[in-house]
Amino acid sequence: MKIIFATGNQNKVRECHEILDGLGLSVISQKEAGLNPDVVEDGTTFEENALIKARSVAALDDTAIVIADDSGLEIDALNKEPGIYSARYMGEDTSYEIKNKNLLERLKGVEKEKRTARFVCAIAVVMPGGEEFTCTGTIEGYIGDRPMGENGFGYDPIFYVDPQGVSTASLTPEEKNAISHRGKAMRAMREELAKRLEEKA
Repeated sequence: MKIIFATGNQNKVRECHEILDGLGLSVISQKEAGLNPDVVEDGTTFEENALIKARSVAALDDTAIVIADDSGLEIDALNKEPGIYSARYMGEDTSYEIKNKNLLERLKGVEKEKRTARFVCAIAVVMPGGEEFTCTGTIEGYIGDRPMGENGFGYDPIFYVDPQGVSTASLTPEEKNAISHRGKAMRAMREELAKRLEEKA
């Protein structure tokens, strides 16, 4: 059985493939599956938006397990911005270098204690037959005062974690997967998925 990940982001597909290794499921992106649904992400939570994406792909292929994630960065000092608009913050085509620079600008002069932030990831799964479930993972940290690290993507260079005191872009993929919001949500999803597949076997 295959999994279609409702994303065009190959980094996410790779992470998903690594975490689901051993379940005997192949993971492909919606693009690789030849699907291009018209999605309007008008949910008010990460979970709602993940479900909207998963359902839109499942409507085009009801033979696969469809998963979708919605994730983002919540910065407490900025009223939990960019939140569910993380990917669209300052416009979808704006580079993360510019987005990160803007957020650091807005936090200028804010002391470390008040720079608390978290990455949130909600994963929605739609099974063949329409059964649905969601899993959520978070990682707590803070916004550093400058970008750091070459690994990771998106907001990783400005999101720092203790006790290491380094950004998630400074961690190896293995280290990041072990503590990341997506890693936690994916592992919870893997557990739930394995349970449901076993029941169906």
